[in-house]
Amino acid sequence: MRFPWPQTLLWRTFLLIALLMGLSLFAWFQIYNQFAIKPRTRQTAQMLVSVVNLTRAALLASDANQQTALLRNLISIEGIRIYPAEPSDLVTPVEDSELIRNLSTELRQRLGPSTRLASAIEGQPGFYISFILDTEVPDDQYWLMIPAERVPHRGVAGWIGWGIATGLLSLVGAYLLVFGITRPLKALEQAARKVGQGELPPPLTERGSREIVAVASAFNQMSRDLTQLESDRALILAGVSHDLRTPLSRLRLGIELSGASSDDVSAMGEDIDEMDRIIGQFLDFARDAQAEMAEPCDLSAFMNDIVEAYRRRGLQITLHSDALPPHAVRAHSLRRAIANLIDNAWRYAGEELPIELALTREGAQLNIDVADRGPGIPPDQVERLKRPFTRLEEARSNARGSGLGLAIVERIARLHDGSLELLPRPGGGLLARISLPA
Repeated sequence: MRFPWPQTLLWRTFLLIALLMGLSLFAWFQIYNQFAIKPRTRQTAQMLVSVVNLTRAALLASDANQQTALLRNLISIEGIRIYPAEPSDLVTPVEDSELIRNLSTELRQRLGPSTRLASAIEGQPGFYISFILDTEVPDDQYWLMIPAERVPHRGVAGWIGWGIATGLLSLVGAYLLVFGITRPLKALEQAARKVGQGELPPPLTERGSREIVAVASAFNQMSRDLTQLESDRALILAGVSHDLRTPLSRLRLGIELSGASSDDVSAMGEDIDEMDRIIGQFLDFARDAQAEMAEPCDLSAFMNDIVEAYRRRGLQITLHSDALPPHAVRAHSLRRAIANLIDNAWRYAGEELPIELALTREGAQLNIDVADRGPGIPPDQVERLKRPFTRLEEARSNARGSGLGLAIVERIARLHDGSLELLPRPGGGLLARISLPA
């Protein structure tokens, strides 16, 4: 089973940092336990054993009068008290922690298995250790009380809590750090997508580390250069196309006045019309469709107007339209895109076979379909034909048009946050579909 590794840079970097921090904390706890807790436990046990042994030796070596003075000195100087151990004593057990368990094991190994520990006797708090004063009298047991603050009680658990709290704060800091790196990258991604859709994104904020500022500055410069190139290209195409139409008009007039046969005049007129359509496509391709504002439009009536215009020209065309509410579109640009698809279908399918248009809604998108019974497009050529000045190889010998029609439709579809699909039609032919978000 493959581990579901996140795909975003933010979560990949954050999880990697979290993993490294977790491993670091685990290693730190192991080092602390091995080189701090265990030695500290042995030192504390050795200190308690020494106190018990010294107290026992002093009591055994002194007479009754000296024992009383000795006990007073232990209380006043060291705070250590000695109590006889009675079976009826109310004993409060020590807390259950790893440090106390290790300490109890050490004390029993050194003082004997009968050694007991308590945190209070008869309600008097302290750290109590039981011991046998005279080994020859096993029942002669006493409690030695040491102030509780002299014995460490906090073990690894306390440090784990602090470690977890510190780790969580570090993870929050790591997330903010990584987010500060990925946020400019996200803005760069969105701006690059807008450039890919032919739009001019707002300049990126040039703030942050030197590398981020350099990338943002380079992208802003690239965006400005592309805008200037697009403007120059549109100006050149518009100027050339406009200048060509004047001599074409003179040619058309000259042909009509030339006295040539009607067939020759008709053929040359068709060539001039084809040249005029190509010039029109150049103008359409150069036109900035972003300048047109999107406005609510009744798409059913809009499509019906387009169909009626082609019917008046003698084209066999049908329309199937769902009842849809008004939709915000750039009407002139969308009309140009649909007209290009119908012209392509008319050119390659012929006038004898009908062209079918459909306006439908599927879930969250609107589909505008233009279907014909022409030769269709091989699936492996679809994406290539969406590029400007591209035609199928078999059409080059008898090329008509500029190869800009589908490129214009693709651009207008993306301008509406939609897409253009060229699909094989069941039964033969081509289904050109413009999909718009509903």
